[in-house]
Amino acid sequence: MMSVAALRWICCRRLSTAGPPGVKKVLQWKNLRKFAKVTGAVVLGGCLFITYEVVALDKAVTIDTSAVIQEKYKSYIYLKATPSDENENLTAGITNKARKELHKAARWFVEISSRLFFQSLDEHFCHVDADPHEVALWVLLKKTQSANKAVRLLAVQELADNHHWHDYQYQTAAQVIDHRTTVGLARSACVDLRFFRHPPALPDLEEGLSAEDGLRQLLASLPLSEVDKCVQYFTSLAIRESTQSLAAQRGGLWCFGGNGLPYAQSLSTVPSEKVESFCLQALVQHSKVQSHCDHIVASGGLQLLQRVYQLRKDSPKIQRNIVRIIGNLTLNEGVHQAIAQSGWVSVLAEMMQSPHVMHASHAARALANLDRETVKEKYADGIYILHPQTRDDQPIKADVLFIHGILGAAFKTWRQKDRSLLEEEKESESKDDYTDCWPKSWLAADCPNLRVLSVEYDSHLSDWMSKCPAENQRMSLAYRSQELLKKLKLAGVGERPVVWVAHSMGGLLVKKMLLDASQDPDMHGLLKNTKGIMFYSVPHYGTFMAEYSVNVRYLLFPSIEVRELCKDSPALRDLNENFLNMAKEKQIKVLSFAEMLPTTIGPMIKIIVVPKQSADLGIGELIEVDVDHLNICKPEKKDSFLYRHSLKFIQEALQSYIHH
Repeated sequence: MMSVAALRWICCRRLSTAGPPGVKKVLQWKNLRKFAKVTGAVVLGGCLFITYEVVALDKAVTIDTSAVIQEKYKSYIYLKATPSDENENLTAGITNKARKELHKAARWFVEISSRLFFQSLDEHFCHVDADPHEVALWVLLKKTQSANKAVRLLAVQELADNHHWHDYQYQTAAQVIDHRTTVGLARSACVDLRFFRHPPALPDLEEGLSAEDGLRQLLASLPLSEVDKCVQYFTSLAIRESTQSLAAQRGGLWCFGGNGLPYAQSLSTVPSEKVESFCLQALVQHSKVQSHCDHIVASGGLQLLQRVYQLRKDSPKIQRNIVRIIGNLTLNEGVHQAIAQSGWVSVLAEMMQSPHVMHASHAARALANLDRETVKEKYADGIYILHPQTRDDQPIKADVLFIHGILGAAFKTWRQKDRSLLEEEKESESKDDYTDCWPKSWLAADCPNLRVLSVEYDSHLSDWMSKCPAENQRMSLAYRSQELLKKLKLAGVGERPVVWVAHSMGGLLVKKMLLDASQDPDMHGLLKNTKGIMFYSVPHYGTFMAEYSVNVRYLLFPSIEVRELCKDSPALRDLNENFLNMAKEKQIKVLSFAEMLPTTIGPMIKIIVVPKQSADLGIGELIEVDVDHLNICKPEKKDSFLYRHSLKFIQEALQSYIHH
């Protein structure tokens, strides 16, 4: 180095000019000039040396700072005790102390630097000479708290899209993100589940009590106000059966008769899962009442449902009913924080990634109701989002609604046509292409800027009607129409162009809803924005099935009054005439499909459920298809005649609003 060389040269110079003791040297002018040169070289070399050392030190401190920060974050939250030798523990202790002190110094240095340059801490991190990957997480986490909504949304999207965070970074983020960010991540496509904390530990149950006992107690504590008589009846029935189950488990009461435990057929087993299912179905109805939601949450219902959910991982039906209750609770924004704190967001995020459409759609509904950042609509019980189920930059231009028949469901009605064993063997290579819900898989891919909704009737409640001694008006089209119109309005249906797709009796319900909307000033937008209706074997003029026999009639149409189904009944005639006049006036496009093959009902009965004459509305195109009543709405393949014509109709009806 220059400074060291200069010092050595001076020393050598002094040694070479030293004389015997007592001899005085006279300093000549020539020597003075040489001395000045050496002094200048020393000063210059020293300055260069100091400058070099400062730059090197600054770089070293910067690198050490990032390393210290990284190491600190690695052990910031998740401290896992692992057995080690005493020497290792001592070394680790000294290292941690050193890191702690270094971190304090580095933090102070960065903060001072930040103040000097008038920059915020995260902005300074962006310019620090460190691995950007280590700093980016904290920059994004801070941006999720920005007052600017666009900045928040972009930060959440970038967090979810980056799949290269280290494990400790996911764990740290899970501890610091707030409820709003957690929900946003849960609604992001293919998000890493390590962003979500596991549900908190549940409190121990009282001695001798089970989750089933907890459900029974919760149900018994709920008021019976604001629910109809059949819900009251079923609630009391569920409580009675769970009480008898408890008594049987404890060796007490054993009952074979009446409504008490008709399932118990041996002394060794008691069907607690059945009793839990009864209680959960009753809780579904109570969770639709806002005041009951508050009571469920205040009584520890969220934790209780979490316990049952974890215990019944082998029962998809029970898990769906539980998430259905959570989805109903999310309609009440006052309990959102409690839902997040009880660990339900992580459960919903995991269910969202399920390959089963029913699971994913139940979770998608609950998360959409929790996401007040990007979703203004609310999805009531029975209104399911098939697309888009996650946050998406694709603008939604129109809605397509699927309405199933009375014995159908929001998902199973719209599955791909079932394959026979022979067909499965022939098409074993394409087995993975089978879809349980073609609107979600096929239509969403062909028309990504559509919102696809599926409407489901309360099938559990319909089942209760056969047991409920109380007279109930839910059996009429008029009641169902009013009930669904309220739910669809809450979901924002009618604010965009709409195409309806209906199967069987669902088509009658669509016509009734549109007629009711024409009489309601608040629903005029729904009628105005209805651009098309597609009917799959809808009995516009009734069906002979209603006159065939009592048993068959009950099998096919348990929830509609028989007089509304009879061929050429006055109710159906008035409904059809009024709708035809309205459809012609509003110039609504119509496409109808008619079944041409008989449907097998039982081992001996084959019949055309909806004849061609009844499936023909009188306006629009009528297409005959060689399938039976059950498969008229189930395309065999994506390139099949049935799906291609259905897709073409939807695209033509909405061609002014979507690009395809």
